[in-house]
Amino acid sequence: MAETVNGRTVPDLSDLSDTTSDGAPPTRSGTAERVAVVLRDRIAAGYFPPGSRLSEESISGALAVSRNTLREAFRLLSHERLLEHRLNKGVFVRVLAVDDLIDIYRVRLLVECAALRNLGEPPYDLTDVEAAVSTGERAARADDWAVCSTANIRFHQALTGLANSPRTDELMRSVLAELRLAFHVMADPRRFHEPYLSRNREITNRLAAGDAAGAERMLAFYLEDSRRQLAEAYAERLTAR
Repeated sequence: MAETVNGRTVPDLSDLSDTTSDGAPPTRSGTAERVAVVLRDRIAAGYFPPGSRLSEESISGALAVSRNTLREAFRLLSHERLLEHRLNKGVFVRVLAVDDLIDIYRVRLLVECAALRNLGEPPYDLTDVEAAVSTGERAARADDWAVCSTANIRFHQALTGLANSPRTDELMRSVLAELRLAFHVMADPRRFHEPYLSRNREITNRLAAGDAAGAERMLAFYLEDSRRQLAEAYAERLTAR
């Protein structure tokens, strides 16, 4: 049964077991790391909004894992700054502060731009990049801004994925999942996401043309514009509460 926490409706978890990264639900022998992957993906997809309380009973039942395994997954995600423990209240999805947002963009600028800077000689395999851009464009035409937001996250994951570095991929999954926590305060997601659709396409076209340096320059301006816009809106929204 759905519950309401801090004015938010927490979703029914009956379908959570169908949303693992590879389509197969974890078993009781699954590791805490695997459970953490499932929950991280769901947080990144907006299934658990900031301020949501995560029910041990519901999630352990949905994923068919022990509470001890789930608690270890919670600990891992707390270390990644996605969750927080509140004394005598339980585990909640974090609500970011403006300083958190600024630091997230600092990391993004360092990592994403470096990934493009060190691509080497073209051509580049842009399969995942193109797929994310196309998904975002289709979602925008359908006026589905939740899907568009997720596609934008996938676009940036795909950009860093061009570095062919599993450690960088892992870092960015965590950073972008944390960033997604800030998107929920945007009163008008279309106004925020729509301008970046064309910029995603332009960066992709630059890379397809073999101009990694040009794509990196565009990305640096893009990230600064996004940081400024989101930080201002975020600060205004938090002040109004």
